[in-house]
Amino acid sequence: MGNRHWIAFGDIHERIDAVARIDDIGSASGVFLSGDLTNVGTRESASRILGAVADRNPHIFAQIGNMDTPAVERLLTERKINVHAQVTDLGGGVCLAAVGYSTPTPFSTPSEVSEAQVCQWTRDVLDRADAFAHVILMVHTPPHGTVVDRLPSGTHVGSPGVRALIEKYQPAIVITGHIHEGVGEERIGRSHVLNPGNFAKGGYVRIDETPDGLAASLRSVE
Repeated sequence: MGNRHWIAFGDIHERIDAVARIDDIGSASGVFLSGDLTNVGTRESASRILGAVADRNPHIFAQIGNMDTPAVERLLTERKINVHAQVTDLGGGVCLAAVGYSTPTPFSTPSEVSEAQVCQWTRDVLDRADAFAHVILMVHTPPHGTVVDRLPSGTHVGSPGVRALIEKYQPAIVITGHIHEGVGEERIGRSHVLNPGNFAKGGYVRIDETPDGLAASLRSVE
């Protein structure tokens, strides 16, 4: 493998200032945005977020989260950076498999779908990604029963189906979000699962190519 790296974060919610303090973003081969760019925002608010990222690195791979509207997804599609439900060949045997939206929440946010739909998208992209040697799964809805889906009360609110699919397909790296309090990382079999949390607090993930495959680490600008 080469010596490339990628930067990933999400749950931006229109607070993008921390991007200026990610030292290694400019040299990254790409920036992955895992969802929730806005707070039920407009095209204009999403465009501002994308512009702030593009000022640092124009190679953006993005998807919507549950707090983003259809207008935001249309913008991503128009700009040819929408990776939701897609498998993107990153070269060198590496791919990005991506699933945005979220399973239902108590808050009736704009882009919620059923557990079955999230699992169908996830199964589809992981099935297609199986042809690649090194798979990065970026899924806005976290897997159930883990560090990364835990509320402050201790309740786990992630997707059982997403967890089962990670167990089955074993992507090398899983980038997730949605649950701001679920900052952390863990292993599901061989899969390294990371939730950098709410981007306003400066958390992000760096993914590196190494001689032994992909390696990911939680980072923070603070």
